[in-house]
Amino acid sequence: MSEPSVFERIVAGEIPSTKVFENERVLGIRDIAPQAPVHLLVFPKSGEYPNVSALAAADPALLAEIVAVAQQLADEHCGGQYRLVFNTGSDVGQTVFHVHAHVLGGGLPEGRMA
Repeated sequence: MSEPSVFERIVAGEIPSTKVFENERVLGIRDIAPQAPVHLLVFPKSGEYPNVSALAAADPALLAEIVAVAQQLADEHCGGQYRLVFNTGSDVGQTVFHVHAHVLGGGLPEGRMA
């Protein structure tokens, strides 16, 4: 059995986080190393899906719920304007292999292209 992901440890209460949303299946937290004025993470409480493609294939309703939560959080935290990012693979920056969406808002950092 593999070690629990950092997100599974957050869900279990082993690692502190600043929660911005929680229901039975999904958790939303503030990123500890924000890349934008608003940087939130939204992920399923279950760690069974390593990336968004695996989640879409196995449970499209859960993926739709994550996107809906991202929209709700963007409405609450950055006026509904946001970027939604799912990294898939270490070559593009995925470091935690527990599917998660980055909700980025509040303007683009200097030097970033739209």
